[in-house]
Amino acid sequence: MAEEWVQQVQNEVNTLEKLEKYINVTDDERKAINTLKTKWGTTPYFASLMDKDDPNCPIRKQVIPSMKEKVNEFGMDDYLVWKENRATEEVRPDSIARQYKDRIAFTVIEVCGIYCRHCFRREIVTEDDLQLRFDVEEGLAWIREHSEIRDVLITGGDPLLLSDDKLEYLISSLREIPHIEMIRIGSRLPIVLPQRITNGLMKAIGGFHKVPVWINTQCNNAKELTEETEKAIFKLMGGGINVGNQAVLLKGVNDNVPAFRELHQKLLRTRIRPYYVFYCEPAPGIDHFRTPVEKGAELIRDALRGHTTGLAQPMYVLATNIGKIPLMPDYYIMDKNDKEYTLRNHLGQTTKIPNMPE
Repeated sequence: MAEEWVQQVQNEVNTLEKLEKYINVTDDERKAINTLKTKWGTTPYFASLMDKDDPNCPIRKQVIPSMKEKVNEFGMDDYLVWKENRATEEVRPDSIARQYKDRIAFTVIEVCGIYCRHCFRREIVTEDDLQLRFDVEEGLAWIREHSEIRDVLITGGDPLLLSDDKLEYLISSLREIPHIEMIRIGSRLPIVLPQRITNGLMKAIGGFHKVPVWINTQCNNAKELTEETEKAIFKLMGGGINVGNQAVLLKGVNDNVPAFRELHQKLLRTRIRPYYVFYCEPAPGIDHFRTPVEKGAELIRDALRGHTTGLAQPMYVLATNIGKIPLMPDYYIMDKNDKEYTLRNHLGQTTKIPNMPE
């Protein structure tokens, strides 16, 4: 019998008939599923976390297509070509995306455990508007030839959907490259398919090594964090793999103070370190998820600063074609003169420190 995680993938909830076993589908959801030519779906496990009767459930919003995806007033055409610098003079395999000199994103698979409705790579992952060829050997050869690359982010799709053998080959191949110092894996499976974190997986990617493996997952609402995920994260940490979270700021999912605070506090209780909050990128068809740019910084200020440990406070950024841009204004320096600074805390209290000259 196949492992539990394989059975989950084989029984993906990706049709109206399957979805109706988990929720009472609304007319709007039904129309979108029947109308939009888009790939969608998730694991039975993650589908079971959806609220059966509430169409505003934060998990339903991330899983089920919406007719709002037809609206594209602010999304950029050919977004991924722009974002991943695919129109530059540098010759790279399709599997290699680059915004920095010393690190790259290495796409090794197109399949996901959830086809997020807010995905910035939707032109490849859900819409098939952009046809690219993700050849692992070609990517490895390119990395070997570029000694300036010290850090590789393995991405997709979801890389942890590869078999244990393929992951072991990929990780060992990268570790054999002398200039590689660090390997990161971007995966939502600790959230949408925690059953994937098996002993076989840990043997393939875990254990002590001079080239460590880090995993960054994506959890956007506290409702996504379950006991199954807690156990999966503990197993990863026991194998020497730390896990960070890269949330996306999503309207109706996590863009209010209670939801934002609960998410980040629960992440820490689950042993996941909040790392980034991303502004929802201007990919086509996801206008309905985006907030004003200032919203994320305001939420960190109002929901987290002074209200929870600094461990729970991520960096708020926008990913662009020139790298990640921090979006955190300085709310705390109220005044400055030749003598001193006036500082304000989260309660509105002020204090002063000397202005030290250079």
